[in-house]
Amino acid sequence: MQRSLSADSSEGLLPHKQDAGPSTSQTYRDPESLEDVPLVPGLNKLDNMLRWGFIKKVYGIISAQMVLTVVVASVIIFNEPVQHFVTSSAPFQISVFAFSFLGLIPLYFYQRKHPVNLILLGVWTALLSVSVGTTCTFYQPLVVLEALALTAAIVVALTVYTFNAARKGANFSFLGPMLFGCLMAFMVWSVFQIFLPPGPVQNTIFSLLGSILFSAYIVYDTDNLIQRFDLDQYIWASVALYLDIINLFLKILQLLNGRRD
Repeated sequence: MQRSLSADSSEGLLPHKQDAGPSTSQTYRDPESLEDVPLVPGLNKLDNMLRWGFIKKVYGIISAQMVLTVVVASVIIFNEPVQHFVTSSAPFQISVFAFSFLGLIPLYFYQRKHPVNLILLGVWTALLSVSVGTTCTFYQPLVVLEALALTAAIVVALTVYTFNAARKGANFSFLGPMLFGCLMAFMVWSVFQIFLPPGPVQNTIFSLLGSILFSAYIVYDTDNLIQRFDLDQYIWASVALYLDIINLFLKILQLLNGRRD
């Protein structure tokens, strides 16, 4: 659902006006701060500074979401009474999953309404963190740590790559329709797996394709963060990237577990 609600590709940037002053390369020569580093070619210094402020806000929110997820998941994993409750209560698991999915609706419509947007984001993140923590209880702790480390490495690498590519003029907006189509096919495949459980080979292939899909989404949404999201869409930008990272982690977790089986 959240993929169909992406920001319009024409929003968020203002055209750079050419004049007789210094060129863009001269303007950004020897930057003294992060805001002086050009994000994309042809972006004037004021818009570049505002966009950097937006990016730092989004990554600050995502960092807070990750901390909350780790805390909630740790409580579920290491507290036996809590773990027993969340893993043995099917109605609780279904309710958490349903509210996590439905919670995207008010998040989208109230994404610009402060402080309601932050409250909704906190509640939604906590609910999704319960699902993540519950999932992690079914895997060996070492596998979870390996998946966490591998996910962090991939996210950092893809983020650096996308920022460097955008600075050189690359635009990944063309990935949107293809990724959305793949996501829909992926979701249908997931439903079929409920009724027709896959074998080890099929599960490995499914996890590998999922890892590739959400890695591509990290590139796409990072590019949206740099070039297309409006400056007041920090909540929805955080939701998009947070979901990408969490889904990538879960698919890597499945992939590593299949390797050990």
